[in-house]
Amino acid sequence: MAVGGGLTVTSLMRQSARYNAHRIAVRFKHQQLTYSQAWQRGVKLANWLLALNLKTGDRVGVLEDNSLEAQDCFLGCAIAGLVRVPLYARNAAASHVHMLSHTDCRLVIVEAHYADEIEQIFDQLPALETVLIRDETYEQHLMACSDKDPEVILDPEDWFVIRHTGGTTGNPKGVAYSHRSWLAAGRDWFYHFPPMEAGDVCLHVGPISHGSGYLYTPTWLAGGTNVLVDHFEAEATLKLLSSAQVGYLFLVPAMLSMLARHPKARELSFERLKVMQIGGAPIADDTALLAREVFGDVLYQGYGQTEAVPVCMMGPKEWFSEVEGSKPLRSAGRTLPFARLEIRDPDAPEIEMALGESGEIAILCDGQMTGFWNNPAATEERMTQDGFVLTGDIGRLDANGYLYVLDRKDDMIISGGYNIWPAELENTLLNHPAVIEAAVYAIPDAKWGETPAASCVLAEGAVVSETELIALCARELGSYKKPTSVFFQKTPLPKSPVGKIQRKTLREPHWAGQSRRVAGN
Repeated sequence: MAVGGGLTVTSLMRQSARYNAHRIAVRFKHQQLTYSQAWQRGVKLANWLLALNLKTGDRVGVLEDNSLEAQDCFLGCAIAGLVRVPLYARNAAASHVHMLSHTDCRLVIVEAHYADEIEQIFDQLPALETVLIRDETYEQHLMACSDKDPEVILDPEDWFVIRHTGGTTGNPKGVAYSHRSWLAAGRDWFYHFPPMEAGDVCLHVGPISHGSGYLYTPTWLAGGTNVLVDHFEAEATLKLLSSAQVGYLFLVPAMLSMLARHPKARELSFERLKVMQIGGAPIADDTALLAREVFGDVLYQGYGQTEAVPVCMMGPKEWFSEVEGSKPLRSAGRTLPFARLEIRDPDAPEIEMALGESGEIAILCDGQMTGFWNNPAATEERMTQDGFVLTGDIGRLDANGYLYVLDRKDDMIISGGYNIWPAELENTLLNHPAVIEAAVYAIPDAKWGETPAASCVLAEGAVVSETELIALCARELGSYKKPTSVFFQKTPLPKSPVGKIQRKTLREPHWAGQSRRVAGN
């Protein structure tokens, strides 16, 4: 029976399940499902959820790792017309409460080993009616549900998922994707990639409920196989890349660095590898160059954020090319054909800056938000009158259209009247072979008001002095930008639940007893 509703995630995934019925849709450890089997499980979960009196558009919280059951949820919510609200497993209870409460989630699906976290906050969530725990009884209950497709009619503008920002300052903000915008984001991610063919494999070392999920839907629609792992470990990932003949995967730079530097990387074959999509944080030059040497011309870099994604992309030929007047290796790529990218005046966002001048990066694309969920004040702050999303990132565009992301607007250091962007210093420090992690932040200074300081983690057995690193920064960037102090630590730098280094945590002890976290002279 035909199901109307236009081009939605659900209608297109239903079509792919029909046309690729006997192909392998998903693998997890030693388990695998064909498209027909995976779709049937999704239908059963959809009917289970609808039997709990949920209605189209209701929000459903999800706390899980990658698993076959995670794909049940991905499909089941889409088939039932429910809006997933993924939670971060590494978040504190207060963040769970915020994400679930401001989206009015009526139900939470949770893996058994996370159940206590939700049960402890149940009383703080008046809209929450049901906690569905995926324990040892889950499979029995699922199989008892009807396998008749409920054929819920959906519109492309209906909400599909609400993803939250990292929450590095204040509460995380909810960014809702419609079916149309989710499909547009996935389409644009793949625009520059080599074509995905039926049977190609996409590996997910991060949760499909978060960043890696942007690749999950396009892989399903192409008749590919989504391979899921529930945690990242370098050697195991390298072996799987080789044995599963992986073609595509998404990695943050820290993961890529660990893979490229592992001895196994030079022993194994990756002959089917087409795309290693890198994003989520700046990448050091030496990591990119080493990875290219090890894995070949398969590296792609994209830029965007949860609020608007993607807007820039470049493949290996461009990333590692020589372009007069540009430095592609240091850039985030060029604007995608179907997106607009401008540099706006940070103090007057209606004004576009000239090429070569720095300012706030503004994005207009099909995969962007229409506003923050239930937060009109934040929406007004981050969206311009002409519909652009203000990213909070400072950058500049050169004459060839390459974007250079300089830093976060809120992290700028003003020292003696000069603007200093921490990311510039961090990239310089990371290009020293001894440094594997670096964070730069402002500390008080009696003469200059505030001054840059750096916290660094060194490679095992490596030796470098504070004086050497300060001199390196002065030489590369100019004396006024160099850090005045470098602190070394053996433990990894503090990170947010999405893996971004938390400069604020490192900065705070230096400002103890001061009423403001900025200083003047």
